[in-house]
Amino acid sequence: MGRSLSVAAAVALVVMCCSGLCRGGERLGARECEELGFTGLALCSDCNALSEFVKDQELVEDCRKCCTEDSDDSISKLTFSGAIIEVCMRKLVFYPEVVGFLEEDKDDFSYVEARYVYGSPPKLIMLDDTGEQKETIRIDNWKREHIRQFLKEKVKPVKSDS
Repeated sequence: MGRSLSVAAAVALVVMCCSGLCRGGERLGARECEELGFTGLALCSDCNALSEFVKDQELVEDCRKCCTEDSDDSISKLTFSGAIIEVCMRKLVFYPEVVGFLEEDKDDFSYVEARYVYGSPPKLIMLDDTGEQKETIRIDNWKREHIRQFLKEKVKPVKSDS
């Protein structure tokens, strides 16, 4: 009796996980995800990478509510050719980690440009080989080291022939 009950519980757990209930179940809409800052982290593998850099479990759970499952593992290896850190100069005072990165670390990343746009929350705009915008990732709550690590892993600049 006890064994069949535990088998039934295990089967129920597998069914719940397959239906998405183990991950919080609910999916958020595009607007809610954008408000949380997940406009560019579309793949669940990106949430896994985020969890390595940011140890805030609630933030990672929110990411998982906004992601879509990877259809191919190679997609999770997606890299970009450049990045823009966009932020409002007036709001910089509220983001000391972003300020620290811009003042002390940005020069280590020749492929990262700083862009100051009135009213813009801090975000990374990821660029492809042609300089076109491919993803936007809010970095309001990121630590300076997380920004550095993310850029090192996700941005592989194209070597110019000049």
